[in-house]
Amino acid sequence: MGQKVHPIGYRLGYNRTWLSRWYSKSHYRQWLHEDLAIRREIKQRYYHAGISRIEIERFPGRMRVIIYAARPGLIIGHRGREIERLNRELSVRYQVEVTTRVMEVERPELDAQIVAENIATQLERRVSFRRAMRRAVDSAMRYGAKGIKVRCKGRLAGAEIARAEWYLVGRLPLNTLKADIDYGLAVAKTKY
Repeated sequence: MGQKVHPIGYRLGYNRTWLSRWYSKSHYRQWLHEDLAIRREIKQRYYHAGISRIEIERFPGRMRVIIYAARPGLIIGHRGREIERLNRELSVRYQVEVTTRVMEVERPELDAQIVAENIATQLERRVSFRRAMRRAVDSAMRYGAKGIKVRCKGRLAGAEIARAEWYLVGRLPLNTLKADIDYGLAVAKTKY
């Protein structure tokens, strides 16, 4: 069977929830673009903190941003100064009261987005793509994952023709809706 369905979008409402939780008929387009801009800015500013996902909840006159990160201390900052600054900037920009919560990802080796970004960072540092993929697979299996599939594609090892290589270890039942399948995507900007 073709694997063309996004694993998270396929499970929304079944065993996954939405990353943006609000409803509005009149402000839908504006709020959607605001959510995307907030996610992009936080991800760029705190990329080194290992952000897994950013959830946004909106209420009349206020907004709650929940950041799941492998290293929450880098986002919170010394005595919470960094997170207060982020709240102030977002409140001024979007004219609503913003509160930010930072949650720690207990086992980042099992979080697909963090694993993908880790592999991408290694590729940018010119580590062999096979070694980076193997290391990610081994650490995920060691920490208790039932299965993992890692795929790198592009001009691997500087080859002239782009190709894709992947590793699959364990079980990965993509068509089973109740299976807890996580998905992550990261781009490595290499010299190729």
